[in-house]
Amino acid sequence: MRFFWLTACAALLLCWENLALAQSFPSKPVRMVVGFATGGVNDIMARALSAPLTAVLGQTVVVDNRPGANSTIGADLVAKAPPDGYTIFITGTPFTINASAYTKLPYDTLRDFAPVTQLATGTFILVVHPALPVKTVRELIALAKRRPGELNFCSSGQGAAPHLMGELLKLQTGIEMTHVPYKGAGPCVVDLLGGHVQLTFEAMAPLLPHVKSGKLRILAVMSDKRSPVLPDIPTIEQATGITGLSAGTWYGIVAPATTPREAINRLNAATVKVVNEPKMRQWLADQGLDPVTGTPEDLGALLHNEVSKWARVVKAAKISVQ
Repeated sequence: MRFFWLTACAALLLCWENLALAQSFPSKPVRMVVGFATGGVNDIMARALSAPLTAVLGQTVVVDNRPGANSTIGADLVAKAPPDGYTIFITGTPFTINASAYTKLPYDTLRDFAPVTQLATGTFILVVHPALPVKTVRELIALAKRRPGELNFCSSGQGAAPHLMGELLKLQTGIEMTHVPYKGAGPCVVDLLGGHVQLTFEAMAPLLPHVKSGKLRILAVMSDKRSPVLPDIPTIEQATGITGLSAGTWYGIVAPATTPREAINRLNAATVKVVNEPKMRQWLADQGLDPVTGTPEDLGALLHNEVSKWARVVKAAKISVQ
């Protein structure tokens, strides 16, 4: 009988603690870690979300950039943070690529994180510096064949999605280009604008202003269908006649594994509310992104699928990051 009462009391205490957490979370600022430097799409999105999330949660959401190693430095910080809901990670395609591209990670991509919600999907675009004498992807391929190894393409990091896209284009066409990795899309775009590298395959958001101003020239979108933001630009497969080159991107939020479900639910509800507000949906559309939210389980399923998909691409492209 005594054991029964002790068990019942423990259960009631746990329920009380969970209820108290659900009612009080958050009671202090929330840190949103970004695994890339300022200026990239993850950073742009984090800063766009921080103010409305602050209003909904009633606590300040602070953006904390921790760039390096294709977001693995930021991811590792979050994986090892206290699992209390006060440290979250805005992430996307690179997060799942790293699971197979890196020979050794300090965390397990699927085991050490708790999904919160997906945020959006989007596409990459292939752009070149206007000094490069090409106006189509076919002209780019022809130039690369005449000048093997002379063209440099930058990316947001070794093993990042833009890196893999460049490697796949090389594999499928037989051209030679040199990859130049950076600690995020921002520094990559800066050097592309300066003519230090000639092209990149990057997310639309940080590139569109420069495309519109004429400082960069767009050759193709990397998705399997044309973008409503750029309806006159061909897809990479339309531009080359080669299948298997298209790739999209996604963005989401995760927290450390074992974060209490009550905190995950509160973060999920607040983020879903913010993303689906008309102003935020329009802002995302202006960046070439489609708002996509859902349950933590929805994002969990996406993570598993993306890890498997990119593992096949990494193997085909023979990518290995130490």
